[in-house]
Amino acid sequence: MRVLGVDVGDKRIGFALSDPSGTLASPLQVITVSGAVDDHVDAVVLEIDRLSDQEEGLAAIVVGLPTALDGRRHAQTARVMDFVELLRQRTPLPVAVQDERLSSYEAERRLALREKDWRQRKSRLDAAAAAVILQDYLEQL
Repeated sequence: MRVLGVDVGDKRIGFALSDPSGTLASPLQVITVSGAVDDHVDAVVLEIDRLSDQEEGLAAIVVGLPTALDGRRHAQTARVMDFVELLRQRTPLPVAVQDERLSSYEAERRLALREKDWRQRKSRLDAAAAAVILQDYLEQL
């Protein structure tokens, strides 16, 4: 079964998906969202439903948890935790959180190796960050 990685932002949500063995994370897509946390959850639930209909299905969801570099929580941490709680109410799948410190930096670094145009990298950055978050989670299992 596959695991879905989610990187929640104010304007975009990045998705990544593990391989069926739960070993390797790959960027999947980025969607643009607006509005309240409820709207973000609706968008993710639609993606979960779409992926659950596929042959391999989903076993779990991992959401990146933003914190300051020193580990302290901040406003975005609380917003993502609200998102996680709503998501847990809307899906029967287990929802875990994974520290996402420096995930965007790592994703940007990896994308820059293959894509020199920053505009192209920016359009895929959130999905690449979701893949970094998901890969960290898979390696801890």
